Order: sequence, then structure tokens, then C-alpha cells
Amino acid sequence: MRAGIALAIATLFAATQLAAQPAAVQGRWTLVIHGGAGVIERDRLTPEQDEAIRAALNAALESGSAILREGGASLDAIEAAIRVLEDDPNFNAGLGAVFTYDGTIEHDASIMDGRDRSAGAVTGTSQTRHPITLARRVMTESPHVFLRGSGADQFSAEQGLEQVDNSWFGTERRREQLDEFLAREAEEVSAYDIDFKYGTVGAVAVDMDGNVAAGTSTGGMTGKRWGRIGDSPVIGAGTYADNRACAVSATGTGEYFIRVGVAHEICAQIRFRFEQDLADARASVPVDAEGIPEYYVHASEFGLQPNEVQEIADRVMGEMAALGGTGGVIVTTPWGTATYSFNTPGMYRGMAASEMDANVAIYGDE
Repeated sequence: MRAGIALAIATLFAATQLAAQPAAVQGRWTLVIHGGAGVIERDRLTPEQDEAIRAALNAALESGSAILREGGASLDAIEAAIRVLEDDPNFNAGLGAVFTYDGTIEHDASIMDGRDRSAGAVTGTSQTRHPITLARRVMTESPHVFLRGSGADQFSAEQGLEQVDNSWFGTERRREQLDEFLAREAEEVSAYDIDFKYGTVGAVAVDMDGNVAAGTSTGGMTGKRWGRIGDSPVIGAGTYADNRACAVSATGTGEYFIRVGVAHEICAQIRFRFEQDLADARASVPVDAEGIPEYYVHASEFGLQPNEVQEIADRVMGEMAALGGTGGVIVTTPWGTATYSFNTPGMYRGMAASEMDANVAIYGDE
């Protein structure tokens, strides 16, 4: 009898070791958004711009929060929040995205479901009003993860997604930025050193069932050439979600986020820390003379503390910074911990949760 019990306990222990997963805090949800990181300082924004950006962030938070507070899915919430930001010309995504070197606008986007790590991504699209929705359709309605250019545009049209002329996305402000970029290049000054890399939008969320999701959408970098692709559509670099750890969306100098694999690296380190803490707790359980544990430690009893999540996000961002990269990330975990980490003067950002009022911020000292 005791041998049978021991076998059952050992089997359960081994299975949970292989799939140790944080338990959701039932009935709670969290949503975090960003609208880009960079040289965002008070003397660079007019009071009117500051007000408009905060209003847009609040609108995006409310769009996603309305879904989560009614028990909706994290995937639906992040898509809704990002669509709001894609329609706001203050951000480098959808309407108001930056121009390429050739004077066109190309969008990148990705989305990921933490339940089974399914994902969808697109790059170089030119006619889809909401690239984040197209990325989700790639995930749910195609056998693929990543589509590009004309093929992605064709798939979008076949899916019946809203199409617009490429000129619809352009704004005078973005045209002026391209003109400045080209002028600096003509003077043989490194145009990429100017703050033309930022404005990407993204969202991460955990719903009442403990499922995490992440999404990111961008127009890329002003003056990009030769089909350049940044981190935003690259799963593991700019976007990642895994119910065993967290959801991450990134913004900044994409080449460095790709080199470090920032989004996946943060999730991996959170997962490894969680699993190690769980293993240590189980190893500390007293056993009787026959090796039977006096009690069983379940994964649901654990969750990393907010300072641990912050430490991991900061460390990975520090690794990227050491290579020369700048930008920021937003992170949330299955147990509801949420944070930002950025190494730039500011980041457009916002957070809402079932147990806190929504708040938005722009500058680094907020």
C-alpha cells in the first residue's frame, strides 16, 4: 500500500517538475501597454502633445480593460488596446507610421498566445489598417507563423480585413522626419543617431484564467532601406508569451533586441527562477524513513515577487544596453505581477489591473 502511494506521489512529483506552471490568481487581471521608448523629455513635447498622448494611452487601456474585467481573454484585450494605438497618429504604428527611405510606409506586427505558444507575425505590409489583427489571423487562420510583404497583403485581403491606400497612413509630421533624415544623410551625418527609431506600440495581459498574451505593432525605423526588419515582428525578440513565465512586448533599437532575444530571454529567466524556487521548496520537505514526503508542495503555492521580476527584466535590458542598444519592455506574469524596464529618458506607457486604478506615464521620472 505504502509502495503504491509512494509511486503515485513520485509520478505526480515528476510530472509537475516537467510542467511546473504558476497558478493564476483567480478573478484578477492585468494589462500593460507601451507606445514607444526614446528621448522623450518634457521640453520635447508641447502641453497639447502631452495631453493627447496621455488620452490615447488611457483610451487603449480602457479598451483592453473593458474586455478583461468582463472575464474576456487576454488575446482579445491586447488586440483591442493595440488597435486603438494603431489608429492614433501620435504613435509609430498604423496611422502615423514612419516613412521608409523610398517614401512608402511598411508595417510589422506580431502576437503570441501564452497558453500554447502559438504565434502570428507579419512584416512589410502596406494596406492593412490594423496590422495586429492581421498578425492574429496568421496565427489562427493559416498554418504559418510569419508572412511578409505582398503575400501578407494578399492573405489580409482574402481574410476580409479592412484595406486602405498606403497614403492613408502618412502624416505631415512623419514626412518632415523623413526629409530631415535624408538631409542629414546627404551631409554624411549618421541619421540613425537621431530619435527616429521609436514609437512602436505593444500590450501584454493576463486574464482571469491566468492566460498571458503579448502583441507588438510598428512602422519600424524612419528611412529604413533594403527591406529592413526590426524586432517587433520577430517572435522571441520583440514579442513573447508563455503561461509558464510571462508575456513581454518590446520597443527600441530592434537590431539589439534581436541579437539578445530580449523578450524570450526575460521569459526564460523568469521560468527558470520559478522552477528553481519550486525545486528548492520541494527538496526541503521532510521525508519519513521510507522516503515518503510529509507533505506535497504544489506549483500553485509559488510566484516570483515583483522585485524578482523587475530584477530579471532590468538585467536583460542591461545586457542589451552593454551591446549599445536602447529601448524598453513591458512585462506581466500569470500571477499578475507587471512592470516596465527601459534605459531611455522616457517611454509612453500605461497599466491597469483588477485591483488598481489605471495609470499612464511618459517621462522617466514618473
